[in-house]
Amino acid sequence: MAPISLADVVSALPSDESWGPSTTSDTLVDGVPYAAYSKGDKLGRMADWTSEGKDGRDGRGGRQQYNRNYRDQQVYGAGTSSLFAVQVAEDESSFSVVDNTRTSTKTRGFGRGGGTIFRGRGRGGRDQRGGRGTFQRVGGRGGQQNGYYDNRGARGGRGRRFGWKDYDKPQRNRDSSVNIKPDWQMLEEIDFNRLAKLNLETSAGEDIDTYGFLYYYDRSYDKPPVKNTERKLNVVDRIAYNVTTSSDPIIQELAEKDEATIFATDNILSMLMCAPRSVYSWDILITRHGNKIYLDKRDNSSLDMVSVNENAADAPLEASEGNKETINFPTALALEATFINHNFANQTVMESETSKYDMSHDNPFYNPSEETEPLASKAYKYRRFDLSLEKDEDPLHLIVRTELDAVVKNNISGEDQFLTLKALNEFDHKAQGSGGALDWRTKLTSQRGAVVATEMKNNSCKLARWTVQSILAKADMMKLGFVSRASPKTNERHVILGVVGYDPRKFAEQMNLNLSNGWGIVRTIVDMCLKMAEGKYVLVKDPNKPLLRLYQVPADTFEEGEEDGEVIPEGVEEDE
Repeated sequence: MAPISLADVVSALPSDESWGPSTTSDTLVDGVPYAAYSKGDKLGRMADWTSEGKDGRDGRGGRQQYNRNYRDQQVYGAGTSSLFAVQVAEDESSFSVVDNTRTSTKTRGFGRGGGTIFRGRGRGGRDQRGGRGTFQRVGGRGGQQNGYYDNRGARGGRGRRFGWKDYDKPQRNRDSSVNIKPDWQMLEEIDFNRLAKLNLETSAGEDIDTYGFLYYYDRSYDKPPVKNTERKLNVVDRIAYNVTTSSDPIIQELAEKDEATIFATDNILSMLMCAPRSVYSWDILITRHGNKIYLDKRDNSSLDMVSVNENAADAPLEASEGNKETINFPTALALEATFINHNFANQTVMESETSKYDMSHDNPFYNPSEETEPLASKAYKYRRFDLSLEKDEDPLHLIVRTELDAVVKNNISGEDQFLTLKALNEFDHKAQGSGGALDWRTKLTSQRGAVVATEMKNNSCKLARWTVQSILAKADMMKLGFVSRASPKTNERHVILGVVGYDPRKFAEQMNLNLSNGWGIVRTIVDMCLKMAEGKYVLVKDPNKPLLRLYQVPADTFEEGEEDGEVIPEGVEEDE
């Protein structure tokens, strides 16, 4: 390459008096420079006094303006305004005529942080009595029913902001309520988000037959206790049955008469209808025999237990997670709640052979020649619901066995009204796992709404199941009892603080409980099973994720022994 002389360089310079690169017409409008902009730019400001100041923050020290400016920089041409920004010699963003610094003390947050993690297990002792066959009993004294119900909650610090450092918590792996064996074939996996979108409008149902009897409710429990006195919860030994669907002789007769396609009990059906609210693991046994579908439960499964604070953000912890209070273990709390519910329903009725409400038939599970204890006040109503769709060629009916606990006279008309009796229990409002509950002894009378709202939050699944059971049974009212420990340090003595009655349908509206969504879930699960071959299936709630799994299992599953397929906690010996 030939060398370039100085004369050539001088001759290549522009002839005009300007300095620097030549100005093109692309950045000029009538000789005036302009910056490119896009349609997303905001025009019309002669001067922007809210532009970011020191450290990328606005004049108020917040991040909102910074985030907005950062967002706008992603738009074509939005960042070119900085070309014309004036660089001041001194930083005056800290100058202020008036002292507007905050002098208020920093308040302490009272939220509870923690991602909730639970473990559910269905395991229980044997306590069965024979009636027409062998039927499972519920309740009784603490030693008569043995069960293990394990739930776990993530650590939630008292007095710190909700969600603080939740990302830094180790993930706890929970066990399923039933052992998933290698020969089980998974057929479907259903996420709770899909279940929440289902909907099926169904009629109120019709009664087929009624069995058992009911005592009248004692209205004195509706009145608040006298000051400085306590109404103790007594142990009332009465026989109540919780027989699974396929073992019910009445359902067997109805199936032979081809009265319906689907058969279930209110305990099982309510769990399926409220599945999106559940956190613990549970399982339902589904059997297809011909064109009939039976929804069953395993003996002493987790469905028989009454959970405590299942939906609380700060749920009760196990011993392995740092809980030193033995009586506040999830296992102990579930057994305590089941014991309370059984005795509360028996204590709040007036037992009288002369004034009781008899149903059309006697209790189908009671055998006087074999039983020594008297029957509890319990009525069974077999009701039929139509789950058919317009496109169905054949009608699809469901028969469910519902339960009622008592009857009461209407104050105005004098007609008999049916009741269901349930009990919420308080163990210690200051202990870990209480879910931020108020002190019932001081707040139940003055702030009853706040107490009930807290229970709706901490026990959403349990209350939803009770409400669904009451609506399925066509109960006129659901009585909720508030039972607390006589002393937080012992779980053997309890007191009844009050009883409140609710219309189940209005209570469902308060809880945002949609029964049409529940029927849609039932219809979806049934349609899956009807498309499959005859056999036995197990529907399991995943212990770690909000989803259901449907497994096809061998025909002899759970038939060889009562313990088959159950999870036994470590260190717990089986009862002989």
